[in-house]
Amino acid sequence: MKDSYLTAGITIGQLFRLLNRNKVAFNAKTLLRLAFLLQGACWSSLFSLIEKARFADTLNNVKVPDDPVFIIGHWRTGSTYLHQALNLDINFHAPTLFEVAVPDSFLVSYPYYRPLFKRLIGKHRPMDQVEIGMDEPQEDEYAIYRTTSYSPLERLVFQSSENYFLDNETPFFPPADDLEQWKKEIRDFYRKLNYKSGKRIISKNPFNSFRIDTLLQIFPKAKFIHITRHPFNVVPSTVNMWKILGKQNTLTNHPVNPTVEEVARFLGKLLNAVEKAKGDLPAGTIAEIRFEDLEKSPVSVIANLYTQLNLPFSSGFEERIKDFIKKTSYYKKNNFTLKDDEKRLIGTELGLYFAPT
Repeated sequence: MKDSYLTAGITIGQLFRLLNRNKVAFNAKTLLRLAFLLQGACWSSLFSLIEKARFADTLNNVKVPDDPVFIIGHWRTGSTYLHQALNLDINFHAPTLFEVAVPDSFLVSYPYYRPLFKRLIGKHRPMDQVEIGMDEPQEDEYAIYRTTSYSPLERLVFQSSENYFLDNETPFFPPADDLEQWKKEIRDFYRKLNYKSGKRIISKNPFNSFRIDTLLQIFPKAKFIHITRHPFNVVPSTVNMWKILGKQNTLTNHPVNPTVEEVARFLGKLLNAVEKAKGDLPAGTIAEIRFEDLEKSPVSVIANLYTQLNLPFSSGFEERIKDFIKKTSYYKKNNFTLKDDEKRLIGTELGLYFAPT
């Protein structure tokens, strides 16, 4: 799926809301993308109606889980690796690519979409060698974007500024009048995940780094895992990621690629937000790990993580982690070269958190 996959799967109503409040560049590329989105939205809306007819009464009696575990932290910190590993715990269920791609109908539409997904989805993510598949763990921000039509991803798809779409004006919540409905949509999505899996939800979503207080209002027993990685790896890799995703998903003329300075500044903002929120969290609610440690000793780091969060760590889970390590041993990380002035810039922006090497 090479074009508009961030928005594909949205229903007609939500797509029109996005189009109504954003400008679109009408050229051959964007018209093709709009046609793809419109036909997909028709199917999503149809399946959504079928799902509501079949499951509305049932889901009304399903509990909204109050104890998800949220993996937070910046992009390119190894959060996907951690998410995949924790999903091997039989007590957890990670939202899948399919569930976040068609959040309004995944209970009924799976067998119909499965052949299409096999044709459209590549073997790896567009920015690296991480395998993807419709049943693999995926960020739930994509579901939030589709079900609520309020997400910073909107600013990536409909770029209207020459600045980084995650600049200081980026909203991580809808306008105040829409906030309660936004929360409800998130509750409903997690309710459906709970109904389908019956397991504790393990989420990975960098945007949630700015939503800790609000998530605790929605899920009072939630726990958080904050993963970090040295910025000399995070920053250039993030620049590359947004460059690729912007090019493949924008509905405007020219995607704006962030600079090293902009990404480093935003990384500092994210770390400040997490640090601030940590002070109000009770013991056993949040744990922090470094990707460098996780990469060296996955089993011991995850076992310690479970101890910090008072989660049961089983021998069976340990064996599945070891098998996962063998399975992913082929994976080669992207390598990026930073200039000396870029390293100094990153060190200036993030000196409080990382010592440049």
